[in-house]
Amino acid sequence: MNLAQLLWRQARVAGDRIAIFEGTQPWATHAQWARRSAGLAQRLQAAGLQPGDRVLLFMRNHPRYLEVLWAAWWAGLVVVPVNAKLHPAEVEWIIDNAQARWAFVTVDIAPHPLTGLERQVDVESPEADELFTALPGLSNHEPWPCRPDDIAWLFYTSGTTGRPKGVMLTHRNLMTMGLTYFVDVDPVSSSDAIVYAAPMSHGCGLYAIPHLMAGARHVVPASGGVDPAELFALGQTLGPLSTFAAPTIVKRLVDHAEAQGFSPDDCATAFKTVVYGGAPMYLEDIRRALRVMGPRFVQIYGQGETPMVGTALSRAHLMDESHPRHLQRLASVGVTQTPVEIRVANERGEALPAGEIGEVLVRGDTVMAGYWRNPDATAQALRDGWLWTGDVGCLDDDGFLTLKDRSKDLLISGGSNIYPREVEEVLLTAAGVSEVAVVGAPDPEWGEVVVAFVVAKASAALSAVDLDAHCLERIARFKRPKRYVFVTELPKNHYGKVLKTELRARLKGEAA
Repeated sequence: MNLAQLLWRQARVAGDRIAIFEGTQPWATHAQWARRSAGLAQRLQAAGLQPGDRVLLFMRNHPRYLEVLWAAWWAGLVVVPVNAKLHPAEVEWIIDNAQARWAFVTVDIAPHPLTGLERQVDVESPEADELFTALPGLSNHEPWPCRPDDIAWLFYTSGTTGRPKGVMLTHRNLMTMGLTYFVDVDPVSSSDAIVYAAPMSHGCGLYAIPHLMAGARHVVPASGGVDPAELFALGQTLGPLSTFAAPTIVKRLVDHAEAQGFSPDDCATAFKTVVYGGAPMYLEDIRRALRVMGPRFVQIYGQGETPMVGTALSRAHLMDESHPRHLQRLASVGVTQTPVEIRVANERGEALPAGEIGEVLVRGDTVMAGYWRNPDATAQALRDGWLWTGDVGCLDDDGFLTLKDRSKDLLISGGSNIYPREVEEVLLTAAGVSEVAVVGAPDPEWGEVVVAFVVAKASAALSAVDLDAHCLERIARFKRPKRYVFVTELPKNHYGKVLKTELRARLKGEAA
């Protein structure tokens, strides 16, 4: 089934309902959205694009992101979403690798022509206005009859360890993801609204699928990005919003609510549900978020290779303070979502008992078809039907998964395994610490030693002596950092993930 059928259905059953807002201003009803997407689909087909051809989106968050997305699917094309913060040279590498034919852009993001394309369209131009208009004599144009395993979304990984890989996600993958949202994340009704503050090229944009299924509203902030004051105001005007946010965005929302003196009830008027994931959410951060904003949160764990689906930590689990293992559950990423299986395995893929640490494996209908034009990487990631995630963790007796680290981030010092996240969790409980990243540095005696890069809160005075004493009170001596590096910020990629590769490179450079 083509994902465009979701829009076609809503256009028929709720055509007059406002579907898309730009800020507080209505942009399109379901019927208008469908007409524009179907019109663009006709124009793309008339220009010679064939089902399976790739169309690239290099845009800031914009209402037409949704219209282009569904137009591409309507025509049976493959969408290549690109983060708006990438350098044009990085985008041109993706264009070449994906063999994309057309690109849709906003000129603030792409002011100059990108190479390797047949056509580049500014979605705010008169040219685009014409493209969104149906061809004369072609009304009631049905979506292309895609097969479930046809590729819908070619997502390029963030590339923290080298060139990004193109993750091939099918209509089946994304349809399953959308349906799973209602079961494992949050029920949605037609009166709900999702706001796109995080990049629409990532998980936030994918959550348009379940909200379109339910006939909910879609809100693009006028700023096109993350402005906590704007988001709270939008929620108070349009009704409580739902969204997907990386932990860095959650922190900004919580900071704003606290600075404004908002109570949890005040926050409830602006936000219904904040789904968080995509990077580690530390225990102290989620405890503070719950204290300030109340039961607004749900955690998901997934990857681009199994989009938004792996495990979920529900609102109920987050708020169940009476449970004897409440804090351990808060530090976990929840339990397996409905359409997949989770296994913690050894290097042979054999399931490990509860409590033992190994690599996290996922199997199910959301797991990717493979990596685009990269059979070696596909064979490494997909083995015997399981996706090898590269994440290290353990399951408890109740099925809650706790992540320890990425397998590449594990460090071995003096023969002992040390998981940086465990050390980071402890350091974040120290007064005056805002952010921290722990990596291993080469050492001739120990093999590796623990180094902590620390960002202090504003006006806080931190010292290595105090942080060392704090660690020694809470974790084993061999796990504590041997060195503390105080920095003003941590290097991050365009999705808010800390680039530990850059931190390790800095230490290697210093050693050289």
